[in-house]
Amino acid sequence: FAEELGYDAEKEYWGLVGLLHDIDFENNLIYITHQLQRKRDMEYSIEETKTSSGTRDIPMTEEVKELCQRIVANRNKPKRESIIDGYGGFLFFDKEGKPMVALHWEKYIQHARDKYNRQHALQLPPITPHICRHTFCSNMARQGMNPKTLQYIMGHSDINLTISVYEHTNNDLLLNELNRIV
Repeated sequence: FAEELGYDAEKEYWGLVGLLHDIDFENNLIYITHQLQRKRDMEYSIEETKTSSGTRDIPMTEEVKELCQRIVANRNKPKRESIIDGYGGFLFFDKEGKPMVALHWEKYIQHARDKYNRQHALQLPPITPHICRHTFCSNMARQGMNPKTLQYIMGHSDINLTISVYEHTNNDLLLNELNRIV
């Protein structure tokens, strides 16, 4: 249903990156070193990742690399480049030319969901960028990704957190594993 919503779940991922210099096309890596925050007073800041595990280098698949290259090529450069705590070169901007944060993506998703729900009898539940992270984690687990690899990609400091994210949606995975072993 994401296509019908007009929402590209991978864009939520790029809200995390947010900076041109965080994408290394030569080595096919995305560097997660900081996070952009907007406080209640609407002041922006660049913060360290929540934990040391949150700081990581994520390899890009060819598909992700092509997506990133399109994002960079189509980047709407603002009239005046924002510099926040010494960082500039943000990828996505709001109507006022300010860097986009998770709340912007949440509002876009909500708008698309509301539009979808007005046109379809089967209603979609609330969807947030954080739910997209959970979906990614669950999908990778279902595909058999090594839990430690998934822990690293997700930036979780504890493997139990990674496992708990997809554990509640794990019935199909459990059945597949049982069938594989038996």
